[in-house]
Amino acid sequence: MTLTADRRTTRQVRRLDKPDPAARSRGGQRFLLVGLVLASGYSLFPVWWLIVAATKNRTGLYQSNGLWFSGMHLWANLRQVFTYENGIFLRWTANSFLYAGVGSLGGTLIALATGYGLARFEFPGRSAVFACVVGSFLIPIALLTLPLYLMFSKIGLVDTPWAMLIPCLINPFSVYLAKVYTEATIPFELLEAARLDGAGELRIFFSIVLRMMTTGGATVFLLAFVNTWNAFFLPLTVLRGENNWTLNIGLYNWSGKRLESGVDLTGLVLTGALLSIVPMAVMMVAMRRYWRTGVTLGALK
Repeated sequence: MTLTADRRTTRQVRRLDKPDPAARSRGGQRFLLVGLVLASGYSLFPVWWLIVAATKNRTGLYQSNGLWFSGMHLWANLRQVFTYENGIFLRWTANSFLYAGVGSLGGTLIALATGYGLARFEFPGRSAVFACVVGSFLIPIALLTLPLYLMFSKIGLVDTPWAMLIPCLINPFSVYLAKVYTEATIPFELLEAARLDGAGELRIFFSIVLRMMTTGGATVFLLAFVNTWNAFFLPLTVLRGENNWTLNIGLYNWSGKRLESGVDLTGLVLTGALLSIVPMAVMMVAMRRYWRTGVTLGALK
């Protein structure tokens, strides 16, 4: 009896010495939660500072706490932004929508067609073409700005919308994403069945392929839109007149007037910067359903 009791006691001690998997899992979840909270705070901190700064007048901007409100002057700042220099801010906003919207839409269509061709058609030199695509999106856009400027200056496109739209139509990284998504979602059997039914290649692409690539197309469009909306060096180089400027270039010009003419437009710059992030936030929310649909389709497959 004594030996049996000792064995039971030994087993109980061994069980107590073993780590609890549930406790380990809870510890990992807490660590992950803390990391997510810190990352979220780090990401939202500049946005919070910008929102607070946009509600202040010039005195509150320089003499109050930068992380908390000091009077509500947001509507006055908005009115001043929209009326300064005869409402040039609205013109810059329209230009940004033109370059980012039209350029990204055309670039997405070209990228989807190119990615589909690289993924589902056999032709000589396909591997070399794809290698060039992968190598080209590794080149920083800043290195291509000067050659683009020299080329556009020779054909008379400098300081025109085409100087921004043409580079937006060609995006090698979008082509790469389209190719990868095509390989994952467009089966060969479906294309062969459509060809046997007498459908041409253009009809297959526009009627079948584009509909199946809605999620990938939305992702490519959003990435291209954000990239073009935030572009700075290219429009700074190829756009001269302020009527063709984007929001970024216009706000940059306002911020430089303090050094050039002594006019402090910091409040206008901060309020305009807050307005400039609204379209991207709306775009993210509007296209969320496409990503959710893509995830659901992947789960069903």
